[in-house]
Amino acid sequence: MPSLIRFLAIVGIIVALVYGAMIAVVSFVTPQPREMTYSIPPQRLNK
Repeated sequence: MPSLIRFLAIVGIIVALVYGAMIAVVSFVTPQPREMTYSIPPQRLNK
């Protein structure tokens, strides 16, 4: 049983680190807005 608790604790710590990294990326990285233009071929409009 102690090995199961140790395994769950390690997995929990890894999950917490990944979640913390995701929070850090969201709070520190700001996306740069830019205009996007797509050309649609006329063949796709005639369907």
